Amino acid sequence: MQNRGLIKFFAILFALVSIYQLSFTFVASNVESKAKAFANGNSEKEIAYLDSVGKQDVFLGMFTYNEVKDKKINKGLDLEGGINVILQISVKDVLKGLANNSKDAIFNKSLDDATKNLKGNQTYIDAFFIAFNENAQGKTKLASPDIFANKNMQGADGINFKMTDAEAEKVIRRKVDESVNSAFLVLRKRIDKFGVTQPNIQKLGESGRILVELPGAKDVDRIKKLLSSTAQLEFWETYKVDEIGGFLGAANTALQKTEVATKETAPVAKDTLAALLTDADSTANEKGNNPLFDKIIGQGGGPVLALFSPKDTAAINGYFKRQDIRNLLQGDQRYAKFVWGKPETIKNDKGVESESLALYALKGNRDNAAPMSGGVITEARDEFDAMGKPSVSMQMNGAGAKTWEELTGKAYREQRNIAIVLDDVVYSAPGVTTGAIAGGNSQISGAFTVAETKDLANVLKAGKLPAAADIIQSEVVGPSLGQEAIDSGINSALFGLLLVSLWMIVYYGKAGWYANIALAVNLLFLFGVMASFGFVLTLPGIAGIVLTMGTAVDANIIIFERAKEELRMGKTLDVAVSESYSWTGAMRSIVDANVTHILTGIVLFIFGTGPIQGFALTLLIGIFTSLFTAIFITRILLDRDIYKGKALRFVTDFSKNFFTNFNFDFLGFKKYTYIFSAIVVIGSIVALSTNGLNQGVDFVGGRTFQVRFDKAVPTDEVKEELNAVFGGGVEAKVFGEANQLKITTKYKVDVVGVEADEEVNKMLFNGLKKHYGADMTYEKFVNAYDGKSLGILSASKVGPTVAEDIKTNSYWAVLGAMAIVFLYLTISFRKWQYSLGAIAAVAHDVIFVLGIYAIMWKWAPFGMEIDQHFIAAILTVIGYSMNDTVIVFDRVREYLGGKTKGSFHDIVNKSVNSTMSRTINTSLTLILVLVVMFIFGGESIRGFIFAMLIGMIVGTYSSLFIATPILVDTISKADTKRIEELHNNAPEV
Repeated sequence: MQNRGLIKFFAILFALVSIYQLSFTFVASNVESKAKAFANGNSEKEIAYLDSVGKQDVFLGMFTYNEVKDKKINKGLDLEGGINVILQISVKDVLKGLANNSKDAIFNKSLDDATKNLKGNQTYIDAFFIAFNENAQGKTKLASPDIFANKNMQGADGINFKMTDAEAEKVIRRKVDESVNSAFLVLRKRIDKFGVTQPNIQKLGESGRILVELPGAKDVDRIKKLLSSTAQLEFWETYKVDEIGGFLGAANTALQKTEVATKETAPVAKDTLAALLTDADSTANEKGNNPLFDKIIGQGGGPVLALFSPKDTAAINGYFKRQDIRNLLQGDQRYAKFVWGKPETIKNDKGVESESLALYALKGNRDNAAPMSGGVITEARDEFDAMGKPSVSMQMNGAGAKTWEELTGKAYREQRNIAIVLDDVVYSAPGVTTGAIAGGNSQISGAFTVAETKDLANVLKAGKLPAAADIIQSEVVGPSLGQEAIDSGINSALFGLLLVSLWMIVYYGKAGWYANIALAVNLLFLFGVMASFGFVLTLPGIAGIVLTMGTAVDANIIIFERAKEELRMGKTLDVAVSESYSWTGAMRSIVDANVTHILTGIVLFIFGTGPIQGFALTLLIGIFTSLFTAIFITRILLDRDIYKGKALRFVTDFSKNFFTNFNFDFLGFKKYTYIFSAIVVIGSIVALSTNGLNQGVDFVGGRTFQVRFDKAVPTDEVKEELNAVFGGGVEAKVFGEANQLKITTKYKVDVVGVEADEEVNKMLFNGLKKHYGADMTYEKFVNAYDGKSLGILSASKVGPTVAEDIKTNSYWAVLGAMAIVFLYLTISFRKWQYSLGAIAAVAHDVIFVLGIYAIMWKWAPFGMEIDQHFIAAILTVIGYSMNDTVIVFDRVREYLGGKTKGSFHDIVNKSVNSTMSRTINTSLTLILVLVVMFIFGGESIRGFIFAMLIGMIVGTYSSLFIATPILVDTISKADTKRIEELHNNAPEV
């Protein structure tokens, strides 16, 4: 091998760099372990400890902890625990804002049509432009003064009424992108203040979606509120209860004629509102005959009209939206805006606690605009009020201070209250007792916790979002589950490494030891690359590493098998090794096989998300490091033996006769394999059409919870209980251990907002709490904490729009991978028959795996869902099936271009038989590794591994019994005859 010294230099340099980069991971992990030990489960103490050492030298006297942690291999949420959400910035709201809330009928219809007609992988703005073109029919322009050519959009970079729709579209797209960027910056500010270590936030293309990852975060409900709050702060004057009471009485009377009040509601409280209505019709005081008043559970007064149960707020909101009820408002009251306060706990006469919401009526106006908005806030901080309760103090700018003085002065004169409203929720509604407030200082107080005031101050300082940010996908993983994933991943990795290494020694002897050394160096390089570029390690990523162990020896196997053939032909060791490393030896097969694998890996990385991208990335890095170590590191070790004159056989006494006289008539057997495969394909299609597939929430949308109990619980009983709570549609299956269930529901998955998520969590807790002890609280059940062993260990939500996008991406990924590989093989082999045979084999493999899943998913003891992990498995199967097929096809091409005697049928058979040792060895090492991962890799990836395991087995079969016969059957008789004449007329070799 030429330039051996240079290769040694670079290999040693690369190894030293890898060790250096990995040292940061070890140092950071050591510091974080000390922090965990110090905190003893208290996450705030842990963060405080890490903050305290953030600027201290912890490595080599020159790197602080903050610098070290930025250079370490980051763990994904499935290993670290934490929260991952995808926020959808409402492009619809952004467009409304850009159009100045236009009342144009075509504009508003187009917004609604875009929402209804949105297709998978289509952005909302594209759907809007399509809908607008269809609705406008050229009669209305986007640049109409009634739509986007308004005063807010004018200027050098804005829209004027002379623009065509195409010109206006470019400006609108830019403005929408600016709004999404603004939301991105606001969210980053909020997250930076939250105190989570190593948060990750990134825009996802031009979809208006923002990915937020918070490793180690534990307070689920709090974080979701922090992220989704638009921080739309407003200051409103309020109506008093005695001013609005007449309307409420009239509304109750009107509702009596159209609504049937429930008899089980609480009696009307003897409060201020009830006192105002003593002169009403006597029926108003009859329990069960008052649709509005029977829902009152607590006394109002001042700006609070009354207290209601949270479960009744939707019905009351519906009442106030009815036009016949709104028509009862007189004068300026017709612009009244009814809103709710923060949830508070109250006690009834018997001391029983319940949650309540206060109802307020804000003094609205024709434009529905607040007298003062939060844009004037320049500073906000959490502190304590005069009563020692948590509160938030605010400082306003000059214009805000002047408006605030006028507003408070008016409230003082009229003895009114001013409601401080954040995202349409009244946080407090204080009265003004000392006259107008000058200076622009104000305070928000109420029933706050310290954490709530910190978050409120945080969002006010960061600023408001330009539009609503809805959580359309989320995943929560507890730290204890992450540790279990790490343990199972390490176990499978070590066992897989042991098996592969042992097999290489048993089969190849000393050469096998050299392959194992190359494997160890390969793993060092792989982790070194991941550390150098800051890649994230996920549980599927660990699976990719373990799988890399199997593939790392593939190139060595191909080289060793070629060297054995050369030695059997009587060549010397140095010539045999040189031939095996040449392009006409093993290199062509290695390159073709790995290029097809790389192409499918790239497709997987492009179309995958989150952990799936981690798997694809690890696999791609592993392919390149494996090639380098197999081609160069192993070669250096082999050349060392050659130089010293040491014996090297590439076999052991155990394996020396394996496949040496193997002579199977593959083509003669093809009619049976065709029949068998046809039966399998038809059976799979029947199973798919009758049984169907168990589509996971990734494809259909839904909520999934991994819940652990202290003992085994009957799944049928849990399913029945939760169906009663959620109104049906709940699935519950044992997930791993008997005391752990995977629970799936679609309840309110299409309803955006933190309130819906919190409602589902509470419903799940109430439905399951009978299976826990008395010490299990809602907070313990939902939130993550170190050492958590019961309750929700992980939870995920996928909205219907995201599910549609994932499904669309999956289809394109599979079809795209097959098309790309087809083109590559056509170019590489220069005959379309090779590509056809390979694609037919791959299609056979995919249908086979789908059929197995369709048959087994209803009774399998592990999850067999069709989700992103399954698509990753299918793409991996495509890559490895191509890999096997290419190895066979390269030898077929070599034999057809050589001088082997016999019929066309015989020549092809000899070529396939000569690959058996390579085919069986490469497949066997992979299958052994997959079996280990299936057993030890953990429940969450068991279905994923099973799909790959089945795919590898059937892929090996199809490369021998499907791909090659199809290749032979599609070659023309003229070509067959020409090849036979060429071979049989050639001199004997």
